[in-house]
Parts: sequence; structure tokens; C-alpha cells
Amino acid sequence: MEFFKVHQDLVSNPLKDVRSEVFRQLNALQLTVPAGNVAITVGSRGISNIPQIVRACGDWLKEQGASPFIVPAMGSHNGATAQGQQSMVESLGITETTMQMPIRSSMEVVQIGEVRTGPVFMDRYCHEAAGVLVVNRIKLHTCFSGPIQSGLTKMMVVGMGKIRSAQTFHSAGAAAMKDMLLEMGQFVLDSGRILAGLGILEDGFDQTAELHAIQPSEILHREKELLQHHRHYFPSLPLSDLNVLIVRSIGKTYSGTGMDTNVIGRRGIRDFEDLTRPRIRVIGALELSPSSQGNALGVGNADFITQRLRDAIDEHKTLINTLTTGDMDRAKIPATLATDEVLIKTVAERYGTNRWAVIPNTLHLEEILVSQDLSAELASAPGCRVDPTPVRLNYEHGRLL
Repeated sequence: MEFFKVHQDLVSNPLKDVRSEVFRQLNALQLTVPAGNVAITVGSRGISNIPQIVRACGDWLKEQGASPFIVPAMGSHNGATAQGQQSMVESLGITETTMQMPIRSSMEVVQIGEVRTGPVFMDRYCHEAAGVLVVNRIKLHTCFSGPIQSGLTKMMVVGMGKIRSAQTFHSAGAAAMKDMLLEMGQFVLDSGRILAGLGILEDGFDQTAELHAIQPSEILHREKELLQHHRHYFPSLPLSDLNVLIVRSIGKTYSGTGMDTNVIGRRGIRDFEDLTRPRIRVIGALELSPSSQGNALGVGNADFITQRLRDAIDEHKTLINTLTTGDMDRAKIPATLATDEVLIKTVAERYGTNRWAVIPNTLHLEEILVSQDLSAELASAPGCRVDPTPVRLNYEHGRLL
């Protein structure tokens, strides 16, 4: 099969000096920072510059006279264990040595309220701290649509609430999540533990574009505005209809569901309305990113996977995360083929070779490969540049190079 490289003109707006912007944003709030311990939340996503951002937050807090520490805040991820969650943040480059502050990881929680689906909890270290600086990327969620989706509020509700609050949140069902997020988030804010929020916006090239420090009383309002602004940056496929999509790598690094549902057009939630675009007939996934540490939640949104992807799955970690969300279809193991080469050739024989695209993952879409028929279609598409030189897929020991 011959493919053609397509370069998308995504929105590029990289922040030149991340550290200085963290200080500028936090200084502008004119906060009264307590002299005691202040927690900084860190999730499991591969957020660009997250070590620099967290280190800068810690250094700023020290200048204000506080004693900062890091709390891994990621709901049920990485086996829902204290050590597993600490290991996850360390894999992101956030260690006690590089950050020059301690990491305090625990699954112990304190109940701070109750909603119709169950109790609302907060990480014990966060609850005992003099304040919490909530840090997270603001973006579209993979399960639901709403005025607030993935960002500071979800970090407060699910991340800081550990597996207990994650269960309360997800038991509401996808249709009610947008309302549950606001309701549970208000309990966290009313606790008085939140010092401030630092929202991160990334551009179309997965680079830090904007940082926004927010007073606790403004988080719910400002996050709605920032989510709408995020849509300006969000990368997507340049096509609405595909016969086959090959995703080289999936995993928590790129999306909570391994492949961003807003990119592939599949939520994978039974009895809940699905996305209507893009329409993709077949999805093949080739590997699980090592930094996902075995968590393959979302693998069920693929139709075919390779044996090496299947072998990389930690069934316990994936099960714990999936049971918490309640969307069991997302963890179903797709048809498994021996190698990348066998998968691609099998799909081509069964479904034909027209309307194909190959992407590195659902987070990095600046350069993709498309079949010849689509190269002609995209030649005149705004924001796309097609390389006229055809390329062939090459393999080494069955693995796509």
C-alpha cells in the first residue's frame, strides 16, 4: 500500500517561559498564602512541561513562606494504590529530587459531603493541608459533553477524591456526569481547602500555550470559559469519514481512554449517545505506551490490536480503572493479530485499501499518513499540505517502523 504524508496546520502558540508565567499568574491573584503545608495536585496525564510547571508552583509557594508537597491525584489509576500512583507521577519526571519537595501518596480519604449517588471524599493529605493548589490541563472529556469537562474541577472531584469519589462520580452515568461534576466540585470548594487553581491550555502541537491562575470562588465560572477557548486549539482528524484508522500508540499518556474519543468518534459507552463525527469503520491499535504502565482502559474502542499491545496490558490495573468508571465495554479485548504487519495486511484484505489513515496517537496529529484516494481529497483542503512523494509502510520483524 502507498501512503502520502499530510501536514496539518494546527494552532501553534507555545509559551516561551513557563516558569515565569507560573510566577506571573500566581502573583496576580494576590493570595494570602498560609505558612503551613500546601499540597500541589499532579495527575496521570502526559501534560507538556508538567515537571517545570509543578516545580515552579512549589518554588513560588516557598517564596510565600509555605511548605509545598506533591499529591498524586488520579482517582483509581495505576491500580488504585499509593505506591502505584506515586510511581505514575515519578514516570512523568516528577520526583522528590527533581521537584525539591516531598511526594505524599495515599489512598486514604476524608468524607466532605454527599450527593445522590454517594459520598464525596478528599485525599487525606489534601484535607489536612493548609491549602491545595490544584493544577491540571483543561480539555474536552472523553465520556460526556458539558460546560465543564476535564480540568480543575474534575481534578478536585475525581483526582483528589481518589477511587472513592471516582466511584461516586462515575456511578451517576455519562448522561448525568456534567451535573454531578458541578455538584461534587462545589463540595470541594466549600471545604475551604482550595488555595487556587492553575489551569493549563495546550496548543494543537501538545505544547503549553496558556496558564491561568484562578481564585477558588472563580474556578467553576472561569473553567467554562477556558474550555470554550480550548476548542480553538484542539487538534482533530481532517476527515469526517474513514474506512480504516491505524493508531500506532494508545494509552493514558494521550487520553484517559487511551484514544481520545473526540478524535476517533467513539465513546464506547453502552446505551449512551455516541459521537457522530468522525465516522470510522475500523480502528486498529498497534501498541500500548510504556508510560501508561499497563493501564489499557479504552482498548475496547479498537477493533483489532497486536499481540504486543495485548501482552503489555496489566489486567489488574485496567480492571480497577474500568470498574470505577463502570464502562466495561472499554476494556474488552479486540481481535488480536500477531504483528503490526499481519494486522494491517489482514484489515486491508478484509476491508479494502481505500480511505485509510495512520496516526501516531490521538494527541499528536500534525503529521499523518493517508491512502492515495484521500491524498487527492485533502490536496485542496484548508489547513492541509500533502507531500506528493508516496511512501510505503516498512516493517522490521513485523513491527511498523
